[in-house]
Amino acid sequence: MLAAFLGALLGLCNAASGAEESTAQAITVLAAGDISECNSPGAALTAQLIEKTEGTVLAVGDLAYPNGSLANFQKCYERTWGQFKARTLPTPGNHEYQTRDAAGYFAYFGKQAGEIGKGYYSVDLPGWHIVAINSSIDTGADSEQEAWLQQDLAANREPCILAFWHHARYSSGPHGDNKHMAPIWETLARHHASLVISGHDHSYERLTPLDATGHIDRQNGIRSFIVGTGGARLYNFAMRSNISEAWNGTNWGVLKLELSPGNYTWEFVPVEGGNFHDSGAGRCAAE
Repeated sequence: MLAAFLGALLGLCNAASGAEESTAQAITVLAAGDISECNSPGAALTAQLIEKTEGTVLAVGDLAYPNGSLANFQKCYERTWGQFKARTLPTPGNHEYQTRDAAGYFAYFGKQAGEIGKGYYSVDLPGWHIVAINSSIDTGADSEQEAWLQQDLAANREPCILAFWHHARYSSGPHGDNKHMAPIWETLARHHASLVISGHDHSYERLTPLDATGHIDRQNGIRSFIVGTGGARLYNFAMRSNISEAWNGTNWGVLKLELSPGNYTWEFVPVEGGNFHDSGAGRCAAE
């Protein structure tokens, strides 16, 4: 799946061959959503961070404001994050669907966005299965996307799973929890996914690992991040709960992950002049 594009991504990964855990095998992933508003300097500033670091880029929806048209992508996104298009794995957000059927998004990214009209796909990096979900179409228990996800995860042979989509299942921000993502979350939990990255709320948040039903499971739950800090206007407001471990609504930045077989590290990297940092390490969920 997406074989030619995956080959290009693997050429950028600083991973060595073999299955043993080692920091020398770490794959760098840089992630954020809610990115390019033409009248905001944020996307240009976060692009400066990505420019300094090799690795796979996850573009986590709401990439080109105001309505995700092809013109928005060409005018706003292309001049900032567009320079990393060849190493980007994208997923659409609700603003992309303000253009009918997200036509601008699919036209801009082409085959990198998966099948036109669907926008969900998966790729394998050494030790990790990466799943892109489209949270702006049907995600119900009887949806085509959910059926595809079950089949995709059943066929997966990588030890660790990372999924990303736009609408966070759980969030302390103004948009709050997105219950329509529950079937996707539950399926990922059953297959022992380790990480989920979302956006939608224009802030950064790290949540404690949660099980399929949203209860705390620090050993084998899914650790999730909201990284709506790619450049759009920030939301400096949240109603934090006991599952929120870190939060900030004043700094643009990107989430930097170092993925190794069996474990990972994370670091929120703010743009120049930013004053918020968050970092740590974890192990993949046990089967």
